[in-house]
Amino acid sequence: MAVIAESDRPGAGIIFVMLGMASISVQDVLIKSLSDGYPLHQIVFTRSLIGLCFTLILVQMEGGWRILRTPHWRIHLARGGLVICANMLYFTALASMTLAEATALYFVAPLFITILSVLVLKESVGLHRVTGIIIGFIGVLVVVRPGSGIFGLIALLPMLAAFSYAMMSVLTRKIGVADKASCMAFYIQIVFLVFSIIFGLAFGDGRHGGSGDPSIDFLLRAWVWPPMDDAILLGACGVTVAITGYCLSQAYRLAHAGLVAPFEYVALPLAVLWGITFFDEYPDLWTVAGILLIILSGLYITWRETVRRRWVAARVPARPESAP
Repeated sequence: MAVIAESDRPGAGIIFVMLGMASISVQDVLIKSLSDGYPLHQIVFTRSLIGLCFTLILVQMEGGWRILRTPHWRIHLARGGLVICANMLYFTALASMTLAEATALYFVAPLFITILSVLVLKESVGLHRVTGIIIGFIGVLVVVRPGSGIFGLIALLPMLAAFSYAMMSVLTRKIGVADKASCMAFYIQIVFLVFSIIFGLAFGDGRHGGSGDPSIDFLLRAWVWPPMDDAILLGACGVTVAITGYCLSQAYRLAHAGLVAPFEYVALPLAVLWGITFFDEYPDLWTVAGILLIILSGLYITWRETVRRRWVAARVPARPESAP
């Protein structure tokens, strides 16, 4: 008998992943804007401290302090380490690349997630879903156009970040049935705080900065006390990271990783929009064509998943009525 699991809610998972990616795209704009004046570890510390406060509110809403007691603490630590790698690699690249380029290269992540969901989680990924993912990935290639000058050593960083993020997402799905989204977000914020404090103590005096390379200086620049305008932007980073952590944890709790992953592509057109709005970065026709392919792939997967769920629901036999 076919049964749709309580944790298998693809519609909710898709909504949460799109909200999470919208939030993270705003965070990218904020961090890119701050990257020429503040070190990455200071931004990470500030946003994680503020994000932790918001996450604790969500913890209370989802059941209170008891939900933080988990037997999966090793997996939570691993998730934290992976998301730190993803953040450090991606934001280091972002200091030297345009927002659209870095985001596009990062979007090999859904392909990694789909492959890992099959190898690690033993999830089934049908032909139609694979086709949609391939179409979306072709769209990414159209946007970045290998050989156009975008690809180089710095371009490897977003792709390595994507692999780290894919591993983190697969681990989220692995423990998502047992642990709440706010619990997972809480432990990630704690790992971020500990890491940024250690990194700040080691490099926060700026003695290793001043290389002239924007990416290296972003990592090793000295801590700076921000004026009010920048303090507001740093605070906004904290709000967005709390929203992002919760939404993405919910997304991979509620739906199969191979289904949710392609909808992260929504961040790509948003990156182009923010690039135009804030950094005067206008896409060419190739970029527009690639984005359209990415959007079409997401719509195609949504349509196929709707058809599949109706078919599965139709196969579930009606529950017999009780005899009088």
